[in-house]
Amino acid sequence: MSSSLQSSPRAGIDLGGTKIQSVIVAEDGQVLGSERRATPTEGGAKAIIAALAGSVHAAAKDAGCDVPKRVGVGTPGSVDVQLATVTGARNLVGFEGTVPLAAMLGADLDAHVVLGNDVGVALDAETAVGVGAEYASFVGLWWGTGIGGGVVLRGKRWVGRGAGGEIGHMVVKMGGRRCPCGRRGCVEAYAGRRAMEAEARRLHERGRKSKLFHIARKKDSEHLKSSVWSKALEKGDTVATELIDQAVHALAAGAASAVNLLDVEAIILGGGLGTRLGEPYAERIAEQMKPHLFRPERPPAVRVSKLGDLGGAIGAALLAS
Repeated sequence: MSSSLQSSPRAGIDLGGTKIQSVIVAEDGQVLGSERRATPTEGGAKAIIAALAGSVHAAAKDAGCDVPKRVGVGTPGSVDVQLATVTGARNLVGFEGTVPLAAMLGADLDAHVVLGNDVGVALDAETAVGVGAEYASFVGLWWGTGIGGGVVLRGKRWVGRGAGGEIGHMVVKMGGRRCPCGRRGCVEAYAGRRAMEAEARRLHERGRKSKLFHIARKKDSEHLKSSVWSKALEKGDTVATELIDQAVHALAAGAASAVNLLDVEAIILGGGLGTRLGEPYAERIAEQMKPHLFRPERPPAVRVSKLGDLGGAIGAALLAS
């Protein structure tokens, strides 16, 4: 057995609205194995928890080890660390109320499970071993199914009273588009992939032609995943281009407002759509931030996450150390 496998590996899970990403990580941070699958959209919380357990088993098989006894989960919603529950994860079927996620998954895996906010644990990983290590202070902007966020000050994540860093729910347009959270005009209402899909469907029903849904069908997907948006942009789809342009504008306005409040050194762009669209879109966000900045002559750096799709799962594994 290799020395890496002798070092008590731990598992990390990034639970997202459309995908589950699991990794097995050694004590030295090396990723030993991984597995990715779609998040169930039927069957409620039990189906999702069964999928989480299955993903960890598959990742452990990929790593050539037993399922670790320490498992971390990065999840959307409001996490109560003491009660080990998650509440209000509206992007997950069956998670609208409070779910005892750690207890349920721990019973399935016969392991100790700890929970953290999905973007929060990704930011912890980015701070420890990613591009965030280059900055004392930054704001994370996680562009995916929703818009996650987080604030790192002097190398430590600021959580406030438990919900700090929710940049996706900063209002960028008073009385604007309805957000999945129920309020109007949030960044997420314009830039979250779930909200963008709803708007694309509305436009399609009104007669706007778009390749988005044809591309999704070819990928055997019910939803407009990041790869679907990317392919539609490559093909010059007008609906995709219009909605992505609106998203960039909203992300830039929200990020600039956060910078005006905190004066951080950098914005780090992550999430499924953020990492897929990458550097060109980080540059677009940086440029569109400038008109909203109080000190436009001293803008923050806008960087793309170094850890990519594995960042959240790696961060969850670090949480379980």
